Amino acid sequence: MADAPPRRRSRATFASVLGELLLTAGALVLLFVVWQLWVGDIIIGAQNNAKGAALSQQWEAMPPPEPPAPTKAPDGTTAVALPATPPHPADAEIFANMHIPRFGDDYDVNMAGGTSRARTLDKIGIGLYTESKMPGEVGNFALAGHRTTWGKPFNKLDKLKLNDAIVVETRDGWYTYRFRTLEYVKPTQTDVLLDVPQMPDLSTGERYITMTACSPLYSLAERIVAYGVFEGFQPRADGPPASLAPVDVATPSAEGAR
Repeated sequence: MADAPPRRRSRATFASVLGELLLTAGALVLLFVVWQLWVGDIIIGAQNNAKGAALSQQWEAMPPPEPPAPTKAPDGTTAVALPATPPHPADAEIFANMHIPRFGDDYDVNMAGGTSRARTLDKIGIGLYTESKMPGEVGNFALAGHRTTWGKPFNKLDKLKLNDAIVVETRDGWYTYRFRTLEYVKPTQTDVLLDVPQMPDLSTGERYITMTACSPLYSLAERIVAYGVFEGFQPRADGPPASLAPVDVATPSAEGAR
């Protein structure tokens, strides 16, 4: 009986091993991207809203501060009654919450001093520019936030519609601004943060809000800038303002996504 031919051992080549390693690495990178851009954002966004809601509840449980006394304007009319302007918050110091009904009933995001990624934008949510005015103060209340990743609190800036409420909650009460317009600028165009945005030599005595984020999505090429104007202040003793009422988020915005 003839002997069976010897069995040949299969040997993995360097190329095949390298190919398998690259495929595995590619799969891991893809999973990381999915986590970072979608799953992680959902989780972090929900956590940020929960933190904001917890602070809102903490303020609500405290005795309400004394409402500001009405004042008379030079023409004899009653001027806007606002609390005393608080000190500018330190870097990463939480001082307020933001509510935007267009972004959902549960949108309740902490706001803190500074715009560094490491201390404020990545860990807290919305940052206040160093030279910004405070809520309700004459001038420009200027803010920054992520449009993608880390909970992306400003992801839907392009979905805002004319007169949408932008409500800033503090210990004293609620400051309501109304959205007016949207534009895209180069990152070097910092004049959007001036007291009167892009008008260095103009003084209007008005109160503005400016919200900035990177644009287009997943790019640093430009900045998307949303502007609003101050409408009024409601003391905590009077309860939440009507501006917090839900809106029909299914209604398309006047601005197209970019």
